[in-house]
Amino acid sequence: MSLNIISQDEQKVSVKLKGIPLQYANALRRICLNGVPIYAIDTIDVLENSSVLADEGIAHRLGLIPLKTELSAVQQDNESDKIMYTLDSGETSETRTVLSGELKSQDDTVKPISDNIPIVTLAPGQRLKIEAYARLGRGTEHAKWNSANISTLTESDNDDERILTVETTGSLEPQHIVVSSVDELSRRLDDFKNYISDLK
Repeated sequence: MSLNIISQDEQKVSVKLKGIPLQYANALRRICLNGVPIYAIDTIDVLENSSVLADEGIAHRLGLIPLKTELSAVQQDNESDKIMYTLDSGETSETRTVLSGELKSQDDTVKPISDNIPIVTLAPGQRLKIEAYARLGRGTEHAKWNSANISTLTESDNDDERILTVETTGSLEPQHIVVSSVDELSRRLDDFKNYISDLK
């Protein structure tokens, strides 16, 4: 059995899987998509919101902003830890769009992957002031915790060989998603074997 990287860049990695049974290769594909924990904003406290967008809409948009996640945090998988963000637009004198770069993070290593993701547009006299909290989660709980946009498995021209392609949301480097997924699959198989042994 072998895994070899065919191509990679900042957004995508393609890996050749050889000698790996289809059920394991497909399990690896699924874990790459939604089984690797990353940070996402989960709850918010709205201190002031005079925009046209309801509080629930603000919370939804914040939750879908990809947050850069350090691999060390993923390995610890401490889902009880929360990271606080604050945002205060101030009262605007002209129409403007509040962007993700205005979120101030308690932890500088876990921040939006881009400063230019729109949150809400404010008219003159409107204001948005919130406190938000991010935590580690998995895409099996909600899509905002998906570590990959796409994760596909295709047959190659050679027997017993498949190509796994993973495109990151930006929270993790694509090769880190694959490495973490291999570790996660191995752990799950060990847990399953122990469970079967206990039944015997």
